[in-house]
Amino acid sequence: MFKHILVPVDGSETAQMAVGKATALAKAFGSQVTVIYVIDPYPFTGVGTDFAYGQAEYLSAATAEANESVKLAKQSFADAGLNVDTSVVEAHTAWRGIVEAGESLQADLIVMGSHGRNALEKLVLGSVAQAVLSHTKLPVLVVRDAK
Repeated sequence: MFKHILVPVDGSETAQMAVGKATALAKAFGSQVTVIYVIDPYPFTGVGTDFAYGQAEYLSAATAEANESVKLAKQSFADAGLNVDTSVVEAHTAWRGIVEAGESLQADLIVMGSHGRNALEKLVLGSVAQAVLSHTKLPVLVVRDAK
């Protein structure tokens, strides 16, 4: 039923729960799985030149976090006997990176956590899951935390 599942991760507990659901689906359907982490390479665009100084430090920290998140997800799939492709993707917004990756990979399902941010960040920055739902034509399984 699902030939290719896209699993975006962000290092959150909810994303790891989505990895668990994607693992079960991949095993049930024999699906190919791709895990991605989206980095915004220019998060300081438009906020002034004072922030440009921290760009290299930001990219270094974001890349390290991305690599660790992808590694953790990959290990979860490996523990279940599944091979996955992984990628760190750059996009201006996380939702756009997820939607574009789904299209370019020809995924037929996106499995993602409902949120990776705290309530204040979600209020200010918006919900990535909601934006993905609003902009993709692919089916999306949104995994909520148990809290």
